[in-house]
Amino acid sequence: MHECPFTPPYPQPLAKKPGLIRRFYLGWCKSWLDMLHGRAYTMKLGVTQLPAGRAFMVNDMALVEQVLDDAAQFPKHRMVHDMLSPMIGNSVFVSNGEEWAHQRAMVNPAFVHTNLKRAFPLMAAATRDMIARMRGQADAAGGRAVDVDPLMTHVTADVIFRTIFSVKLGEAEAEAVYRAFGEYQSVSQRAHLLRLYRLPGFGLGRRARRLGQRVRAVFAPMVEVRVAQRRGERRDILDALLDARHPVSGAPFTADELVDQLALIFLAGHETTATSLGWALYLLSECPEMQERLHAEIEGATGGGPLDYEHVRALEGVRNLYREALRLYPPVGFLPRTSERPVTMRDKRIGAGELMLVAPWLVQRNPGNWACPHAFAPDRFATPEGAEALKEAWIPFGKGERICIGAGFAQQEAALILAEVIRHFRLEFPAGRRRPEVVARLTLRPRDGFTLVLRPR
Repeated sequence: MHECPFTPPYPQPLAKKPGLIRRFYLGWCKSWLDMLHGRAYTMKLGVTQLPAGRAFMVNDMALVEQVLDDAAQFPKHRMVHDMLSPMIGNSVFVSNGEEWAHQRAMVNPAFVHTNLKRAFPLMAAATRDMIARMRGQADAAGGRAVDVDPLMTHVTADVIFRTIFSVKLGEAEAEAVYRAFGEYQSVSQRAHLLRLYRLPGFGLGRRARRLGQRVRAVFAPMVEVRVAQRRGERRDILDALLDARHPVSGAPFTADELVDQLALIFLAGHETTATSLGWALYLLSECPEMQERLHAEIEGATGGGPLDYEHVRALEGVRNLYREALRLYPPVGFLPRTSERPVTMRDKRIGAGELMLVAPWLVQRNPGNWACPHAFAPDRFATPEGAEALKEAWIPFGKGERICIGAGFAQQEAALILAEVIRHFRLEFPAGRRRPEVVARLTLRPRDGFTLVLRPR
């Protein structure tokens, strides 16, 4: 197996399980990843006592599949709603049970607009605009490093904006989303840590609601205009959601419910992809030989012409790069679930309503699932062992009936963006600069962005 000769950064596991006070300090000053001790990566089922109750970490693949495949018995924990509702309300991502099933039935038809072949021209147009912005920044930097994190946020937000509203996302709106959601992640994570420790919120909940409104304000006025001027045509996701009807009552979404669903689609459709793209570009910047190999793959597929839908589908090396970035840095590192009824797992009695965590971060770095689990090795997926692990222990989009509905959309979009960046630039990690520090909030973010040198080809 061809391997890139380095292990990218991740928080070094603690020697032993931290106590209550140290866990709080690490969670407040760093992130949830920094609380993990060495055995967390290999244990089957761990339990931690917190002031608000017990938390169970599910890391055995048989138990992971049991939890993720049975959404009725193991619905999303209330903490998902608490952390995200200021931004996305009670949308399909945070609801459970019959309410979730009804919402899913209403939003499913809208996702015809994310059909991969149909959406490809929108992705390609947004990517061309991104390459132009990157060339402008590279020229202005004159060989100095630039932060590609906001660039990835802009292009992925632009793609989903075009898919929802049929319009481009402007620079000012992209900047507003990037800043507000970055702050929201920090505020929301700390607010929830205080809840777990039964401490006062110190106004963090109010700050989260204000930041959520700032992001929603980017597109809420567009919804109002479309509702007022609707002509019956169905050209994008918003039109489809305006047509959606409750499967029992026949009622449409209310204005607030409509904004909730759009906020979810907008955020889930760009933030997670932007983060994983940033990690992929950082990983590439450490591997010049791999960049040249992938560049040759792209040029061989296209013959030097424009990338089209079929080309992107054929770029297995680029796709493996993205799969490996998602394995090492799954955008959502922890999936909170609960048990609807008491259940026993590995001789541990889990009560109804207790917190259960399935962690893609741990599953995808467990040496029982992956060879050299912390190493960057995209070619692992070309081996029989890697292909099997991809099917069984690769869960960046979740698993079961609540798997991310946009998984195919995100992977096609990411492969196109990565291929165009590789075609147009050589990436370098700046000499003497510290590698990105991983922090786990709502998504796995770099603490200080992804600062890279862009060398136009």
